[in-house]
Amino acid sequence: MAHQPSFTEKELMYDLLMSEKQVSSAYTVGITESSCANLRNLLVRCEENVFKTQEDLFNAMNQRGWYPIKKASVQDVQMTKDKYNQIKNELN
Repeated sequence: MAHQPSFTEKELMYDLLMSEKQVSSAYTVGITESSCANLRNLLVRCEENVFKTQEDLFNAMNQRGWYPIKKASVQDVQMTKDKYNQIKNELN
């Protein structure tokens, strides 16, 4: 009998997080392409649940040191704001 490798908790949580991101993308497409308001509203509620699950998974992984984040400097934040404000102004 062949030995089946088992996944670590870290690997499983990472896989769940990536899966939730894929589900969120699918909901977003459904929301933007739906012509039925009731369906669109249902998909929005479903996506909100996915966002909450993603947040919970991220926080659990981050607390364990499995998904560290780098704090952005004030300068980096301002540069990003300026960049997107410029894009926004160009679209108006």
